[in-house]
Amino acid sequence: MSDLTDIPNIGPATARALIAAGIPDSAALREIGAHEAYRRLLIAGERPHFIGYYVLHMGLQGRPWNDCRGDEKDKLRARFDALLAEVRGAPLSGIEAELDRIGLGSSSASGAKP
Repeated sequence: MSDLTDIPNIGPATARALIAAGIPDSAALREIGAHEAYRRLLIAGERPHFIGYYVLHMGLQGRPWNDCRGDEKDKLRARFDALLAEVRGAPLSGIEAELDRIGLGSSSASGAKP
């Protein structure tokens, strides 16, 4: 395991997901920041969840996960929603693109043709 779990709010499961998304350690996470890290998690296939997004922000600030409130939380929600829109509009790559090509991907479920 890397030192990612030394950051508040990051447990072993989140650390494994971050590593799988190409973020191997706390230095790399701090360098790219919570927003970019969450974007990479989404691209790697993590299911979007607003709490996970702001928990990552709070952790990098050394704050408890439930410290996000009011205007700060509203602003993070707007950034999260924009991130989802950006990632959902991004072209598929890797296994997702191949699954779409053979008719088993997310585009197939929505009725789009491969």
